[in-house]
Amino acid sequence: EVQKLNQQLEEKNGEIQQMINQPPYEKEREILRLQKTLAEKEKAQATSDVLCRSLTDETHQLQRKLASTAEMCQHLAKCLEEKQRKEKGNSDDQIPTERSNQVFLQLLYNETSLQAVICNLQEENRMLKQKVAHV
Repeated sequence: EVQKLNQQLEEKNGEIQQMINQPPYEKEREILRLQKTLAEKEKAQATSDVLCRSLTDETHQLQRKLASTAEMCQHLAKCLEEKQRKEKGNSDDQIPTERSNQVFLQLLYNETSLQAVICNLQEENRMLKQKVAHV
């Protein structure tokens, strides 16, 4: 019985010695694991930064395109108003032509579409800011 207990004690002492000898190795392994995780996170951050810059550039481009389209719509609306004034001047009782109505409806649709695009861009911009803040 004593020999059996001595043998178990020796096994436990061996395990303790292994544990004592193991921490430097475990520490190095943990350091390597943390360094690998850090490198992966830095790579993900760099990718995120590139994507955010790309999305920001795209947002600015869309805003410029939207401003240009809005300007064109305003110009077309002015042209339509002038045309309608001229037609009204020529004939006070004349009803605007079907073509004028179509142009007006198209301008109205474009303005509504532009407002929707603006809202979508603002929402997308807000979400991107939240993602950037989260990252």
